Amino acid sequence: MEGRRSPAGLTGLTGLTGLTGLWVVTRLVLLLYVFRVYVFPGPDVTTDVSVIYRGWYDVLSAGAYPQGDVTWQYPPAAALAILSPGLLAFLDYASAFFVLVLLADLAVLVLLLTAGRSPRGALVWVAGVPLLGPTVYARYDLMVTAVAVAALLAGVRRPRVMGALVGLGALLKVWPVLLLAGARRRAQGAAAVTVGALGALFALAAPGAFGFLSSQRDRGTEVESLGALVFHVARHLGWSGEVRLHYGSVEFLGPHVDAVSEAALGLTAAAFGWLLLWRLRARRSAPHTLADAALTAVLLFTVTSRVISPQYLVWLVGLAAVCRCFPGSRMGPPTVLVLAASPVTVLEFPVWFGHVVASDALGLTLLFLRNGLLVAATVTAAVRLWRSTVPRAAAPPAEPGRAARAGHAQVPS
Repeated sequence: MEGRRSPAGLTGLTGLTGLTGLWVVTRLVLLLYVFRVYVFPGPDVTTDVSVIYRGWYDVLSAGAYPQGDVTWQYPPAAALAILSPGLLAFLDYASAFFVLVLLADLAVLVLLLTAGRSPRGALVWVAGVPLLGPTVYARYDLMVTAVAVAALLAGVRRPRVMGALVGLGALLKVWPVLLLAGARRRAQGAAAVTVGALGALFALAAPGAFGFLSSQRDRGTEVESLGALVFHVARHLGWSGEVRLHYGSVEFLGPHVDAVSEAALGLTAAAFGWLLLWRLRARRSAPHTLADAALTAVLLFTVTSRVISPQYLVWLVGLAAVCRCFPGSRMGPPTVLVLAASPVTVLEFPVWFGHVVASDALGLTLLFLRNGLLVAATVTAAVRLWRSTVPRAAAPPAEPGRAARAGHAQVPS
């Protein structure tokens, strides 16, 4: 007699016990690193929380946004993430932040498990997050990813709920607006209403809420981005620019940097144009199309950005996990490529970041490999999304006379 399956149809490593056990072990390791019980190789990634976030917390608690601080480059709802450790007043700021990120991580796992479609999504999340190392717990990006995952899972049946969550996510860190690439108009309308209403509240609550819109105008090209590869190579050919901490990240500054940055913006505009064309041409849709389109859109805008910070990979892991919740998703190969790029990312930052900054052989190898994997994931995702949703143009019918002549010509004499 056939054995009874668990409610979610999970067995083995993808069973509830196996996934929970793997999550507990890997997250315990991450906590040991961020709490500095063990020291992870490379720069201390937790100082962003204990120093920068903590400083913003003091400013925000006083009722204003960090105006004049060029490192504050976030939309107004980011204040909620920065202020959230105050909910755990019995802990110091950094400890409270790490605990809240852990809870957000757990919330994503629960959402993926209760989606009830395929256990592969939960497995991608459980295995993918620790591949990014302790940086993933030392930034608020995982919290934003939790909102994005909830939005995508709600989108199939509750588009207005999705729109509200996307609106909140966009006010947390902008990129969740890309989840609307394949969404219904009801979701898009709800997102617009949420952004308008919440944005007005934040603007009234404290001065400087939308100062982030002009804070990055003079940015260079960040050393881990795709465009930075031009200058990593050019340094060996006599390029006279420099690498410097600028706007809170390590960037290339000097001759031709503006041109490469503008080219990156041009590629981003082209990516937007492709998405618009896909939206106009798409005719087939399935429950997984919404998530597939979201992953493709975020990949496109990640690889064309002037900045590819290590924590951006958690966005991609989260969206890939949602895609894999749907058995019919076409995002299997892009998911594998994103997961392959994750351990390379942790090697380029923080482990061997000094080699990246120096543009030496090891640093160049890591960047070409990581960025190459992301480009491959992007192209693969775009091709598979297009082919699964846009019907092929039918061949025009042959003219009767021409068909008859062609048939006559093929008859052997």
